[in-house]
Amino acid sequence: MGNPLQTQTALTGPPAELDVIDPSIVNASKTSEITEKYQKERAKRLRPEGNSQFVELTTVSKLANSGNDPWLQIDTENGNRIGNTNSTPKCCKYLIIGAGFGGLLFAVRLLQAGIKIEDLWIVDSAGGYGGTWYWNRYPGLMCDVESYIYMPLLEEMEYMPKHKYAYGPELREYAEKIAAKWKLRKNTLFRTETRTMTWDENEKEWVVELSRQYASKSKPQFNVRSQYVFLTSGVLNVPKMPRIAGLENFQGHSFHASRWDYAYTGGSPTDPSLNHLRDKKVGIIGTGATAVQVIPELAKWAKELYVFQRTPTTVDSRGQHATDPDWWNKKVANKQGWQKERVDNFSAHMSKVTPLPPVNLVDDQWTEGCFHALIGTPGFLTPETIPAHIASLHALDLPHQERIRSRVEEIVKDKATAEKLKPWYYSWCKRPCFHDEYLPAFNLPNVKLIDTDGKGVERVTENGVVVQEQQIELDLLIFSTGYRAPSDGSPGSRAGISITGRTQTMEEKWVEGASTLHGVITRGFPNLFLTGPYQTGAAANWTAVLDQLAIHTSYIISEAEAKVTKKRRKGKVTIEPTVEGEEGWSMQIMSRAGSLAAAAGCTPGYINREGDADRVSTMEEQMKAAKSATWGHGILDYTSVLEGWRTQGGLEGLEVSTGVGKAKARWELGSCAVM
Repeated sequence: MGNPLQTQTALTGPPAELDVIDPSIVNASKTSEITEKYQKERAKRLRPEGNSQFVELTTVSKLANSGNDPWLQIDTENGNRIGNTNSTPKCCKYLIIGAGFGGLLFAVRLLQAGIKIEDLWIVDSAGGYGGTWYWNRYPGLMCDVESYIYMPLLEEMEYMPKHKYAYGPELREYAEKIAAKWKLRKNTLFRTETRTMTWDENEKEWVVELSRQYASKSKPQFNVRSQYVFLTSGVLNVPKMPRIAGLENFQGHSFHASRWDYAYTGGSPTDPSLNHLRDKKVGIIGTGATAVQVIPELAKWAKELYVFQRTPTTVDSRGQHATDPDWWNKKVANKQGWQKERVDNFSAHMSKVTPLPPVNLVDDQWTEGCFHALIGTPGFLTPETIPAHIASLHALDLPHQERIRSRVEEIVKDKATAEKLKPWYYSWCKRPCFHDEYLPAFNLPNVKLIDTDGKGVERVTENGVVVQEQQIELDLLIFSTGYRAPSDGSPGSRAGISITGRTQTMEEKWVEGASTLHGVITRGFPNLFLTGPYQTGAAANWTAVLDQLAIHTSYIISEAEAKVTKKRRKGKVTIEPTVEGEEGWSMQIMSRAGSLAAAAGCTPGYINREGDADRVSTMEEQMKAAKSATWGHGILDYTSVLEGWRTQGGLEGLEVSTGVGKAKARWELGSCAVM
């Protein structure tokens, strides 16, 4: 998020009142003691190399499946097709990069806005739909946000999720169902990587360089020209690995949890019986969101399981249960617009809007804590009121975290182990986890917690892992070490794409910080639409954000095309922000960044780029960080601003023009052949 503490913010009123938890529960001396403990634990984990202590998974050839798709053979054996394999387009009008829920939402909203399916193509490096739910198939995989609000388009699909929190196989299957309903498969290129994108000013279109992975493992390159491009490659899409000395020497088996190797462990994505591990000593590095779901499954099968922990995770109760059809029809899907109402209700309780809706429809542990410190809450702050706002959040959060720590004591029988599993940081510093089997797993005789006291694993040897000069011998080493930070780099670099606009690369433009209109489009890169998280609203329920961006983008394009048609102009439409529109939006982002100031001083993790976000020192760096923040007043306020802009009409802040290149609009002339 950056450090917005000294950002000049708008002076329009006091911060919103936050009265969810009574701060008086924790007395002053206790508060001081805990705060000191938080700072001490944070200092242990700060490393001078910051985010550079990690590398991308694809650079580590030692690990199984690190550079390839482990699911193609499994899916083929199960009779699943891997998309359109016989043809590739030379050009199209709309090109969506990414076939996860984001890409699917953009495709559906564009189709609902009136575009023709034959003008649309989707590309993805995966072998099927689902995005993160395609790649992640580890045992125990489930979504930590309620399925009734996370799974998009439930009303349009007339679909009832099987459980309150959907498991991975259902989410992947549901993505396929969406694609089938809107007939997207014939216009989808799987196993296709996007390498570069270059704006052709003469032709008013993007030249997109792609490479296709075939069974022969060859990757022939080809170009596709498209008038509009949508970057929907996700926010947690690049698995990362810690730089650990000696990894190349390990003689056992190893893989990253996001590329699970069932050939070694036994089982499958739909039957996680890891029976090959009965005689194995297994180690797992990491205790974040993935590990919390994986560890209980490993504990059922491994002869010995060693959990290597740098930082304990906040783990609250889950309360998973199957969806009752009668309850679903009577209480949930009982009227038109029910899903948006439920999504907005959840967002209201997450952002602590005032007044809160009288009924908490989702009513799970997400809405109890102070996650609004990270995703925003209504109310402007000034530099003078920011310290009081932070102090209020700290006081409100302490009882919540005290309860979490007490829960560890109640569940984990060994006192020493329980003490090491307690999280000593504010609840928003790491994505909270919810699970009913994680903590009980540490009561099993075959499970051992190896706490590194914030230092991490020292090195890997031929036979195992060394922590505090003690070697632990292993047969299997699993890395559950997360993903590249969502706020790290430009949209292009995060997607692994080199993007060149009219006069500069996206990396060059992002040197000064994010600069967009509404977070969806940036000047100098016409007709390229982005999906955050820079300068957009933020939410724990990310599909809700993606849906709003898809709706907004579809409106912009349809209105721009209609505007040109009405004026009887000829040629291709180009859309980009005006200088004033882009600067004005950036100022609005900066004026609200103070609401996110409590993220400063967090324990290292992907949210603060391993502490790098706190290392800004000059006013220029702080302004850049604030400019790259999310909308500080929460997703509902952000959505309201976009809706108001659309209601006003006129596409204020956008420059809409036409130009006729040599190729004209080939998709309209029918000359856009496939290869």
